[in-house]
Amino acid sequence: MAWLTLKIVLLGGTFLGCLYPLVDFCFPENTTRPAPNFVIILADDLGWGDLGAYGAETGATAHLDRLATEGMRFVDFHAAASTCSPSRASLLTGRLGIRNGVTHNFAVTSVGGLPLNETTLAEVLQGAGYITGMIGKWHLGHHGSYHPNFRGFDYYFGIPYSHDMGCTDTPGYNHPPCPECPQGDRAPSGLRGHCYTDLALPLYENLDIVEQPVNLSSLAQRYAEKASQFIQQASARGRPFLLYVALAHMHVPLPRTQGSAAPGGPYVASLREMDGLVGQIKDKVDHTAKENTFLWFAGDNGPWAQKCELAGSVGPFTGSWQTRRGGSSAKQTTWEGGHRVPSLAYWPGTIPTNVTSMALLSVLDVFPTVLALAGASLPTGRRWDGLDVSEVLFGRSQLGHRVLFHPNSGAAGELGALQTVRLEHYKAFYITGGAQACDGSVGPEQWQDPPLIFNVQEDPAETVPLASGSAEYRAVLPRVAKALAEVLRDIASDNTSRADYSKDPLAAPCCDPRRAACRCPAGP
Repeated sequence: MAWLTLKIVLLGGTFLGCLYPLVDFCFPENTTRPAPNFVIILADDLGWGDLGAYGAETGATAHLDRLATEGMRFVDFHAAASTCSPSRASLLTGRLGIRNGVTHNFAVTSVGGLPLNETTLAEVLQGAGYITGMIGKWHLGHHGSYHPNFRGFDYYFGIPYSHDMGCTDTPGYNHPPCPECPQGDRAPSGLRGHCYTDLALPLYENLDIVEQPVNLSSLAQRYAEKASQFIQQASARGRPFLLYVALAHMHVPLPRTQGSAAPGGPYVASLREMDGLVGQIKDKVDHTAKENTFLWFAGDNGPWAQKCELAGSVGPFTGSWQTRRGGSSAKQTTWEGGHRVPSLAYWPGTIPTNVTSMALLSVLDVFPTVLALAGASLPTGRRWDGLDVSEVLFGRSQLGHRVLFHPNSGAAGELGALQTVRLEHYKAFYITGGAQACDGSVGPEQWQDPPLIFNVQEDPAETVPLASGSAEYRAVLPRVAKALAEVLRDIASDNTSRADYSKDPLAAPCCDPRRAACRCPAGP
C-alpha cells in the first residue's frame, strides 16, 4: 500500500500530514488538555416533521430521538438557503450566498466552487491545531483547488455532489441504473467505453477516486466506518478534531435498503438507515471522547416535494398560501417548509438535557459558534451573518436572531437575492413562488408590493397574511423595510465574493479519462 502525502498549508506555516486511509494520521502528539472536538452532521433534504422528536409517528428515528432527549432540540432553526450548495457554503463560512458568492448548485462539469478567497471553518480550525475530516457530500466544487483537501480538510471520503447527478451500479428509488459496460468483442463497433452517457458517480478518498460508479446501497455503512475510524485515530493523538459529515440521506435516489417494502415504504426505510448511521457516530463519540465532544445535527433544507412519496414531511409548515396557487412550498423556496429544518445539539455535561429551545437560529451560526468554543478568532476583512449562540446552547439564553434573511434558491426571482425577511415572529415576502410539486405544478413568480407579511408564530402554515390595512401590518412593515435596507447596505460595503459557475466537460471527475463511462476497476 502506498502512502498519500498531502502538503497542508496552515495559517501559521506548513507541515506534512500523512493521510493514507485506515492508517494512523501523522500529526504530532499533543500532551496538553485538548480544546473541544466538533462533529457536525448535515442531513440532506430532511423534513422538519421526519423525526419522532418533531412529531413523526414512523418509529424510524430512535437514535435521533434519544439524541434529542440527551441534548437540546431546536424548533425554530433554519437553513441558510433551501438548496444544496448555498446551504453548505453558508455552514462553512457563516455568510449568506450573496456574500460568499454561492447562490445556486454546482454541476458535474463545474470549473469552480466555493470562492478560494472565502475562508472555511476547517481552514480556521486547522490553523488552530485541529485535525479536520470531511465525510460525505461536498458539492462546493471538485475541480482543482476546490476539492475538500484544499479547503481545510486533512481527510476526505465522499462524493463530490448530489448522488442523483450520476448513475450507480446499485440504483435507488427514482434513479436509473448504470448499464454494464460491454468489453472487447461484445462492445458495438465505435461504442467501446461509451456504453452510457451519464457520468457515473465517483467516490473519493482524499484526492483519489476509489470507486466509480458508487455502490449506493453500501454507502451509509462505509460513511459510518470512516467516521468511526477518523474519531478513533484523531482521539488517539490527543488532538482536537473537527469532523463534518454530510449525509446522502434523505436526498433522492433513496437506496434500496432492507425493509423498503415494509409499511412506510422506501422513505421510512431510508430514514431508519440514516438514523442508524447517526447512532453509530454518536456511539463512537460516547466511547471515545464523550465529555469533550460537541455534536451538532441539522438539515440542509426542506424535503424535495416533487418526489412525492419519496419526499419527507414539512410538519405544520405547509405554506398553504402558496400551495393553493400551485407548486411546492418546500425545497427551493423561501416558505417555512423550504428552510425550517430539524436541529439537535449534544454535549454531555455542557449542553442541558431534554431541553427544547425556541430561539431563532440558523446554520449560519455554526461557523461563529464553533470558532468561539474552540477559542479561535474569526477571519478579518469580512462580515458575518451568523451569531455565536453559545449562551443558547448552554441553556442560559433563548435569544437568537432578531432578523433572518432568506435568499431565493430557485423558485422565484434572482438567485441568491434576499427576497424574504424574518423579523422576530413575522415573515415578509417581497417575492412569492413555488417549486415543482408532486402534481407537476409550479407556483408562479409574483412580486409583492407591498410585501405579504405572516405571523408565523400564530400561523405556522403561512395560510393568511396580515391585512395590509391593519394596525399590526402598518407597525411591522417599516421595521422589515429598515432591516432589509440595512443588510443590503452592509453587503454593498462588505468584501464579497463571486463564484465561478462556468462549465467544462474536462472538469467532470473520472477515474479513467480514456473511458467515457468512467468505470473504475474493481476496488479492494
